[in-house]
Amino acid sequence: MSATVIIIGPAYPLRGGLASFNERLARQFKEEGFNTPIYTFSLQYPSFLFPGTTQYSAEPAPQDIAIKVCINSVNPFNWIRVGLQLKKMRPKFIVVRYWLPFMGPCLGTILRIAHQNKYTKIICIADNIIPHEKRPGDTAFTQYFTKTIDGFVTMSDKVLKDLKQFTQKPALKVVHPLYDTFGSIIPKNEARVHLHLPEQEKIILFFGFIRAYKGLDILLQAMHEPAIQQANIKLLIAGEFYEDRQKYDAIIQNLALQSQLYLRTDFIPNSEVKYYLSAADFVIQPYKNATQSGVTPLAYHFEKPMLVTNVGGLPDLVPHLKAGIITEPNPEAIAAGIIQLYTLGESYFLPQLREEKKKYSWAQLSNALLQLAENDCMK
Repeated sequence: MSATVIIIGPAYPLRGGLASFNERLARQFKEEGFNTPIYTFSLQYPSFLFPGTTQYSAEPAPQDIAIKVCINSVNPFNWIRVGLQLKKMRPKFIVVRYWLPFMGPCLGTILRIAHQNKYTKIICIADNIIPHEKRPGDTAFTQYFTKTIDGFVTMSDKVLKDLKQFTQKPALKVVHPLYDTFGSIIPKNEARVHLHLPEQEKIILFFGFIRAYKGLDILLQAMHEPAIQQANIKLLIAGEFYEDRQKYDAIIQNLALQSQLYLRTDFIPNSEVKYYLSAADFVIQPYKNATQSGVTPLAYHFEKPMLVTNVGGLPDLVPHLKAGIITEPNPEAIAAGIIQLYTLGESYFLPQLREEKKKYSWAQLSNALLQLAENDCMK
């Protein structure tokens, strides 16, 4: 009988990068012979806390993964019930995602109870320990959560460093694996026809949820730089606003950028992701601060050179002049970096980008999680 590894975190019917990641990780464990159900949220965020239009996917449910929709993030009675169920099940280990202190009380309580069986090991994949947008209670919630964990995996040095402020438990850094579940690369002209974009234009891509720390405002200002305008470079913005869009509309209006932009600011469903990545010349990540980014492994999968800013863990993921360009997070530097990308050309980066891409395997992540669960890692 195969051992059970339970993943706790977002999954279908919830949408977004965390859900896609967890579902792909479950498939990896299944390939390795584990029984791997995902325990996800029946209520992830109260609606007043959720910045987007909907938390739920409109796409078909995955047929190859067992997903149990059962965790209510704000109901302590639910936490006790789920914790008791996991305690009784005695899985080999539990992999839990931690990305927001708001989840600390819910997940920390469930895991405390599950741990009482004196058998199950609990390993956390920590996306963020100190959040991008701070709120009261962050530190206390994270302290409560981290005390329940046996070991941690982070995907950047920044998160690993932040983690040391809360715990000295074993921790390993593993690069974010490739998002390889969105399909294959499509010829650029076909992708552009599908998206109703001009086939011959220079088009760069900003992809993903739009939040303050991701620096879209800086990129919009960069689009006003004379060199960008003279080169007739266009910006495709693909992703849903997770904050008030008014400040971005004001920048677009004040700088008269309308003719330089393609705005696709609804949620991008999984089935459309391949078209946006394949249609672009380059992927631009103008972040103001960052731990790691799910957009980076997505760009690697679709073999798109990147511009990233010199913040957080991004420079570690995108070697300068190999997989892309690293710049400072200001409009002038970003504009100069975009021009440098076009001057060098896509073909300049492709051989080195493809070599770098080989590092981003799901087996590397599953091996690190198993290593921590079996207590073989170096402290």
